[in-house]
Amino acid sequence: MDTLVRTCEKVDLERLNTAPGFLLRLAQLRVYEQFFSEVGERGLKPGEFSVLWVIRNNPGIRQSILGQSLMIKRAHMTKLIRALEDQGLLSRHIPDEDRRAVELTLTAKGDKEAEIASDWFFAYEEGVGSMLSEAERQQLLVLLRKFIGI
Repeated sequence: MDTLVRTCEKVDLERLNTAPGFLLRLAQLRVYEQFFSEVGERGLKPGEFSVLWVIRNNPGIRQSILGQSLMIKRAHMTKLIRALEDQGLLSRHIPDEDRRAVELTLTAKGDKEAEIASDWFFAYEEGVGSMLSEAERQQLLVLLRKFIGI
């Protein structure tokens, strides 16, 4: 991402410097580039880990609620859940009382994978924003949660 920083120093972004959406997108690109360069070889992508982690902490969560909570589109969620199920990391259950719903639970393998991944994932996340002071990092987290409504 050094290329992006150097480019931004030389290019007048004018009003883009005050556009929250634009700046959030650049921040997302920086975080993802850093993620894949530091821990990408571990196998799980950020979205996959997030899905496993939320299911782990909410056994039996309905797929639609999970998708809404993580802002993942229905078609992508279906594909993601199918891939994780094919890897033996989660199981789907259709409840008798609502045949349209799908409840998700981690398998023993999925629970173990989520636990192992949580160590490196959250260690990585602690380093995100390392150029900020701890107070600035906490302020950023508060503002991001407020921005997205959680």
